[in-house]
Order: sequence, then C-alpha cells, then structure tokens
Amino acid sequence: MKNKILVSFTIGLMLVSMFALPIETSAQTIAQFEAEVEKYTAQLQEKKNKLAKNDAEIEEIKKKISNIESQIDAAEKEIKELQDEIDKSNKEIEKKSEESKKIIEYYQISNGNNAYLEYAFGATDITDMVYRMSIVEQLTDYNDKVMKELEALIKKNEQQQKDLEQKEKELEALKEELESEKERINADSKSIKETMPGIEEQIKQAKNNLNYYKGLGCGKNEEISACQYRIEQSRGTSSGGGSVPSTNGFYRPIEYGYITQWYGGYGGHMGVDMSSSNKTIAIYPIATGQVFFKGYDTYGALVIKIRHNVNGRYIYSTYAHMSRFGAVSVGQNVSPFTQIGNMGSTGWSTGPHLHLEITSCDWNRGGGCTWATYQRSTINPTSYVSFPSRWNNR
Repeated sequence: MKNKILVSFTIGLMLVSMFALPIETSAQTIAQFEAEVEKYTAQLQEKKNKLAKNDAEIEEIKKKISNIESQIDAAEKEIKELQDEIDKSNKEIEKKSEESKKIIEYYQISNGNNAYLEYAFGATDITDMVYRMSIVEQLTDYNDKVMKELEALIKKNEQQQKDLEQKEKELEALKEELESEKERINADSKSIKETMPGIEEQIKQAKNNLNYYKGLGCGKNEEISACQYRIEQSRGTSSGGGSVPSTNGFYRPIEYGYITQWYGGYGGHMGVDMSSSNKTIAIYPIATGQVFFKGYDTYGALVIKIRHNVNGRYIYSTYAHMSRFGAVSVGQNVSPFTQIGNMGSTGWSTGPHLHLEITSCDWNRGGGCTWATYQRSTINPTSYVSFPSRWNNR
C-alpha cells in the first residue's frame, strides 16, 4: 500500500514539474515595446545600409577585376608580339652570321694575315688595293654594327618579356586579392541576411505587432503578454478562432525517428532537428494548441507555428522544412493527433528533416516580440518533450 502511494506521489510530482517548467518570457509593456521597435527599426536600417554599401563595393571590385583581366589580356598579347619579334631577330642574326662568315673568309686574321694580304696584294694596281682594303674595313664595321644592334634588340626584348611576365604575375596576384575581398564582402552580406528574415518584413511585423497590442486595448504600462492572454481568452483570438485550449501533455512530433542536431541556444541552433527512415513521415503538434501561422519563411521553407496555452502563458512551437501542409488553417484548434504536414526539405535545408523550435513569443503579428527578442526567447524543446537519440513511438 505504501509503495502504491509512493509511486502515485512520484508520478504526481513528475506531472506537476512538467507543467510548472519555467517559461522564458520577456515581460514587456506597450511603452517598452514601442521603444524596442524604434531601436530595432534603426538597427535594421543600419544593416540595410551595410548591405547596400557591400553591394556597391562588390560592383566596384567587379569593375577592377574586369580592368585587371583586360590588362592581363593586353600583357599576354604584348608578350606574344615580343616573342615573335625575338624569333624574327634570331632569324636575322642567323642570316647575318652566314653573311659574316663569307666576309671573314676574305680577311680572317686568326691564321695570320695571309688571306688579308692575298686579297690586298691581289690588286692590279695601287688604286685597286686601296679600294679592296676599304671594302674589307667597311664590311667589317657593318658586320660589327649589325651584330651589336641585333644583340641589343634581343636583350631588350628578353628584358621586356621578363618585365611583362612579372607584371602578369602581379596582376594575377592583385586579381586573387580582389576576388578574396569580394568573397569576404559576400560572406559578410550573407551572414547579415542569414541571421534574419527580410529587413522590410521584420520592420513590418514589428510595427504590426505593436499596432495589434494597441488594438487589443492593452494599457501603455500593462504587460502585453498578460494583456493578450486575458483579452484573447475572453473574446477569442483575432485570427478568427476561439480561445487557445490548455495543453494536456507533450508528445514527439513524429512517430519514429532520430535526432540529427540538438538545440544550441541563443546564437546557435535555435531548435532540434530530427529525421526518419520515412522521409515524408506525418508531422503532428507537440501539444494541444491553436494554429498561429501557416506559410513560407524567408528561404522558402514550409512552416507552421502553433500557439499553446501552458499554465495561462503562451508558448509557440514552430515546424519547418515540411514537404506539404496538412488540412489545417490559421485559428484552428489542433490536438497532438492532428496531422499538420509531412516532413520534407523545403527552404534552407540539406536534406529531409523537421526543425522544431519552441519559443516564449513570436515575431509575427500577435506573437509579442521582435525578431531580435524572438531569437533570445527560444526554449530547449527537451524541456517539454522527451527526445532520446532514437525512438519508435510518440
């Protein structure tokens, strides 16, 4: 009997602890929310300006790269022309060398002055001798001049070729440096875009949220989450549905599967990723609630968000990357056994899986916070749902 009482007491404590888990809420009044929206809008505008500046820098770099590529093409063309000129000079030298050999045959001195003397003294008279000696000297001078000019041309061309090759290397290095800078700026822009939905969409939703709470009639210094819960529960939500039903337990969103990535907290992975051998397995709510959002995120993922009433406070569960939606609509009350969609790989995804987030507010209209606060409002899904590494039941 005592054992039965002890077991019952233990189960009771477990159930109480399940529903008494602290919900990470960011209590705000209308006045605080107004200040946050104003500050947030300014921050988003700064990011928008940064993206515009990055885009302008990228365009400028592209122009510089295009100019460098033109210079490289011109350098390569000039190198080819120089090489053709060098080849032509080499042929000219070869031709002149042959001519020089014939000249040298007349006055070669290496074997003595015999050839020179024979040529000189072969003259018929003194006038002829002077003429012959003059011819030999002129040919020698001409040959030396031609050879020196050709050698100088070759040296000049070879040096120009080296200079141009060095220039080409420098241009290639500069091009690589600019490409690297372009990649850095693109990465910076990507990091800005990847950490948030579209800037205009964020500003729009932040202002919609503010107008929504003012429209509910919340006092300027009244905590908006408490005001929202009080008014919506009494008159039904603005989405057309009735009050959000209280949760009566938490379930896994798919019947069988395994974890592919755990929760990483603020600044990290904002939820839990899971997959299954059945890549289109049915997806269900983790608890009783009301469909809050149904649509696409910034990256094209099919997303459903459900609002849950836990001990008089709202929390939101988000289901992303679905392949298709179930037959549910915004404002509809759903149970843990209502199919809301099927697993898929839509949007920013590397493969079929379900991304599950739990937050204490949402940045969409009526969710009570901006995107910045939403990121800080994430709750580890394992706080509510038991997730072993693998499971075969809900």
